Amino acid sequence: MIFGINFNGKHSYNNFGITLAPGKTIGIPSKNKIFVTVPFSNQKYDFSELYGDQTYTERTLTYSFNIKDQSKKHMTTKKTEIINWLMNSNGKQKLYDDTIPGYYFLAEVEDESAFNENWEDGILTVNFEAYPFMIAEYPEGHDIWNEINFDLDAFQPVEFEVNGPTDVTLLNVGTPDITPIITASDDMVVEMNGVIFNVPTGESKSKDFVLKSGENSLHIDGNGSISFLFYKELI
Repeated sequence: MIFGINFNGKHSYNNFGITLAPGKTIGIPSKNKIFVTVPFSNQKYDFSELYGDQTYTERTLTYSFNIKDQSKKHMTTKKTEIINWLMNSNGKQKLYDDTIPGYYFLAEVEDESAFNENWEDGILTVNFEAYPFMIAEYPEGHDIWNEINFDLDAFQPVEFEVNGPTDVTLLNVGTPDITPIITASDDMVVEMNGVIFNVPTGESKSKDFVLKSGENSLHIDGNGSISFLFYKELI
């Protein structure tokens, strides 16, 4: 298998026949820190999580492609074709890296690309600006055996039958807070971290109902089935 990237509906090798050159970089996002220093003191206070979880900067993904064809003219045409494929995304799109199975980045080429030409071939280097986290392709609780990563995944139920007061635990094994989509067969009440949420029948999502990284204990009251759809996000 020849590795490449899948972006904007096309694959670098399968659709264009180009290979990756050395120099790929998967950047690591930085934390957005907010410090306040106490006057006349060596102390400082971290307010980075004052209004929620820790936020991060975007990450940079750098890929270099070998551009080669039978003549300089054809090579230039190929380069133009590749640049237009990568630049014409209309915002951040899913980027799949063949060497990182099971995850994708949300990325966009924002800055100019560099092309080092050697007559009939050259190397095109492209920088993507991406959402800080790579996102799992499959939701938590899936049972697709061949897609399970025993180092990163958690075996857990995400759908529950409720007949009166029920206590359940949901694991967010990712880094940031996650807002799940909740589907309930009937109106229910969910208590989490001392806060009560009224969950309506059908599908719903609330920006106030977030799963923190780690264990989340839920107390559910009602009758029927309830499920939580969410995808882990990792640095």
